[in-house]
Amino acid sequence: MSRVLVAEDDPDISEPLVRALRREGYDVTLVTTGPAALTGALGGQVDLLLLDLGLPGMDGLEVCRSLRGRGSSLPVLVLTARTDEADLVVGLDAGADDYVGKPFRVAELLARVRAQLRRSGGPEPDVLSVGEITFDQRSRRVTVEGSVAQLTPKEYEVLLMLMRRVGTVVGRDELMREVWRTEWLGATKTLDMHVSTLRRKLGDAGSRITTVRGVGFRLEKAL
Repeated sequence: MSRVLVAEDDPDISEPLVRALRREGYDVTLVTTGPAALTGALGGQVDLLLLDLGLPGMDGLEVCRSLRGRGSSLPVLVLTARTDEADLVVGLDAGADDYVGKPFRVAELLARVRAQLRRSGGPEPDVLSVGEITFDQRSRRVTVEGSVAQLTPKEYEVLLMLMRRVGTVVGRDELMREVWRTEWLGATKTLDMHVSTLRRKLGDAGSRITTVRGVGFRLEKAL
């Protein structure tokens, strides 16, 4: 399990972010000050630092400089509202590995997290398997008992979210927000149609996708 240190003092950002990371299976620690971020990052028990630049006590740039000055190669993904080119250059020069501008989409941030962990040798798997279903994230190739399932881009994204959270319910609102980049405002046939088609394309394995009425969908570990 990858360990992620989140350094963010705004609860409107940190609380949903921590929930999303934990749903993805990460071991998450939250700190709210620059000195706490530096201490946690130097403790050797972290695989990635998500770092807000505007922290009290010590800003994010100084945290980066201190980390690199002490020889740490810990990946640092900066969260910032400062997206001018000059600010980005300063942050990269300070030792940041990547940036995500605020406000950000959770799906984009999670993709950046996975990319940083892959580069650093973190344990994020490229291939996910649940029963007969195998999802190769590198090639976006889905197979069921060795046969390729021809899925649309949206079907890929729905299946990937379900496979990453196997055994747990993924809410309709989250699926709509992360796959269709929109808020779920009530009854919609779009998601149901895609899940129905996805089940059909997965054949017998499609019965692993169960509906939790009024909540969302779950990919079962075992039938």
